[in-house]
Amino acid sequence: MSSNFEANNNNNGEKQLVCVTGAGGFIGSWVVKELLIRGYHVRGTARDPVEGTRNVINAAADMGVRRVVFTSSYGAVHMNPNRSPDAVLDETCWSDYEFCKQTDNLYCCAKMMAEMTATEEAAKRGLELAVVVPSMTMGPMLQQTLNFSSNHVARYLMGTKKSYPNAVAAYVDVRDVARAHVVVYERPEARGRYLCIGTVLHRAELLRMLRDLFPQYPATAKCEDDGKPMAKPYKFSNQRLKDLGLEFTPLKKSLHEAVLCMQQKGHLPLIYPVPKRAYL
Repeated sequence: MSSNFEANNNNNGEKQLVCVTGAGGFIGSWVVKELLIRGYHVRGTARDPVEGTRNVINAAADMGVRRVVFTSSYGAVHMNPNRSPDAVLDETCWSDYEFCKQTDNLYCCAKMMAEMTATEEAAKRGLELAVVVPSMTMGPMLQQTLNFSSNHVARYLMGTKKSYPNAVAAYVDVRDVARAHVVVYERPEARGRYLCIGTVLHRAELLRMLRDLFPQYPATAKCEDDGKPMAKPYKFSNQRLKDLGLEFTPLKKSLHEAVLCMQQKGHLPLIYPVPKRAYL
């Protein structure tokens, strides 16, 4: 999930030209759509790795850009075994790099390094930087290719995954993530990290929502027996984005529209509910 953008400020009242990296991805495509709706002119570029982050920040500074929005991930925030179960996950939290490395969570390592690089390079070059930190992102796709989170939903809905883990996760609607990017860009006072999470819940609750919405599908019903008590959702704060006026979409709506989208794009078979029999 990497879709950074930057733009030159324009003092004549016209909307700026905005450059979006990762514009073809799940989040990036919605960021582009949100910008176009608001009247911006958009140029898309390919997705960039960690070293590419340094290059993008420096190229932006060389072109006279003043403000950059960087997409991180909650993988850079929540992977810390030493965090107290009662602690509130917020913008001050970081994943434990060594723990991520030891447990082979290389994605989290990469996102941490990319965010740190963006922060360091922006400070060196005097750029204003806001960082959006989204959790697992749900909702309809604009592109044809199935992305990770949509595939995650499809496999549970079709029962391809025979069991679900005794674990909790954080979720957010992709359109809320896109709006968060534009909101922090347009607010001059917005600086630093913005945790973009709509809800945190157990995987069993996610499956219950899917079964309620689409009872005709053979959704996964068995929890992996790991011998541990049921994992409890952790506390989190999305107050910084709420203070900027962002409202979060209910997860049930995100899931419903994600499944309808996958049906329309041919990623899920159309299975119609069996009508209930009427008894006179």
